[in-house]
Amino acid sequence: MATSFIDKARITVKAGNGGNGVVAFHREKYVAAGGPDGGDGGRGGSIILQVDDNLSTLMDFRYKRKYAAPNGMDGQSSRKSGKDGADLIIRVPRGTLVRDAETNEIIKDMSGPEPFVLCRGGRGGWGNTHFATPTRQVPRFAKAGLPGESHDVILELKLLADVGLIGFPNVGKSTLLSVVSKAQPKIANYHFTTLFPNLGVVWVDEGISFVMADIPGIIEGASEGAGLGHDFLRHIDRCRLLVHVVDVSGSEGRDPVADFDAICEELKQYSPELAERPQIVAANKVDITEDRSNLERLRAHVEGKGYSLLGISAAAHQGTRQLVGKVAEMLSTLPPVTVYEPEYVPRPEVVDTSVPLDIHRADDGTWLVEGPWLQRLMGNINFSDYESRMYFDRTLRESGLFQQLEERGIQDGDTVSMYDFEFEYQR
Repeated sequence: MATSFIDKARITVKAGNGGNGVVAFHREKYVAAGGPDGGDGGRGGSIILQVDDNLSTLMDFRYKRKYAAPNGMDGQSSRKSGKDGADLIIRVPRGTLVRDAETNEIIKDMSGPEPFVLCRGGRGGWGNTHFATPTRQVPRFAKAGLPGESHDVILELKLLADVGLIGFPNVGKSTLLSVVSKAQPKIANYHFTTLFPNLGVVWVDEGISFVMADIPGIIEGASEGAGLGHDFLRHIDRCRLLVHVVDVSGSEGRDPVADFDAICEELKQYSPELAERPQIVAANKVDITEDRSNLERLRAHVEGKGYSLLGISAAAHQGTRQLVGKVAEMLSTLPPVTVYEPEYVPRPEVVDTSVPLDIHRADDGTWLVEGPWLQRLMGNINFSDYESRMYFDRTLRESGLFQQLEERGIQDGDTVSMYDFEFEYQR
């Protein structure tokens, strides 16, 4: 297997359904039919995302793609409410973007410590206790619970690092990270040494530190998907500063100027914004450089583009502290790590209103309306919001429900009951 690092996964999540309300009466002298005492159904469990700093990949989601929270329990007699379904907490690495699978819009950037409710559990149905009124003393109906929300989402890990190490494979990025931090990346003398990003905390001085990421070696064509580069370019999206490591030793017969330009071009192809990110060029392996002209040509080239260049030898610990100091100095002037704003706006579920609803009249004259599409619709309506209520009313009118009620003889002032919602009918 090439790598165990998983940084993108698609999952399906579903919150629990609400429990059903119950019809029940207790026996008590002088109380009609014993009096209603049916309890409400419990709320379904919600799907909650929580950052876990002990996780560094999305490996868990490779083998499990469907997550469902428990349903709420049905109500009981003696006005006992059903138990709420337990929330299902899904732990993700810090820096995980949650996207809508259909539109690819960002729902949430899981970069902070706060939990995020991705799908809310369905409301529990009302027991018949709720429907008792002076004129309806023996309500013989209760309401079913509403379904929980569901969503197909894409989890995409974008590392939260201040500094990203970029450059061709085998130029010494892993060695540099191991020298300036306590990270211990695997280091060997072959291409694509790093198969997944490594993070290290670099301590500079009292109260001054930053996070550095060793990004797998980018090669030409990475922005089109060649090699491993395309998979990992996303991990430098958040980096405030890039340290571009270039091998100036000539030991592999490479031209450092051409290498520098090739990596910059890949960044530009992937993201023009990323190509404009501040850079420091670290000319590595100066201790084994036989032709000093490589270093001077690269210096003239990059300084002509406005970048700083420092000659270092990561393996010999030469110039690395100066590099760390320069990085800290530049970071102090740059804005904080990017946190992406949500783009996703929930859209009302398109329901097939052509399916007939179940309309019947209770003994006390209440009009009871139920049906699968109405149940789903109500699960997405916020009745405290005017626009949401207007959408609900418009959908009912367009479905022909009000016309059906009038054909069956409903009168102004009659009560219409839909799950946990009641209103007086007015033409």
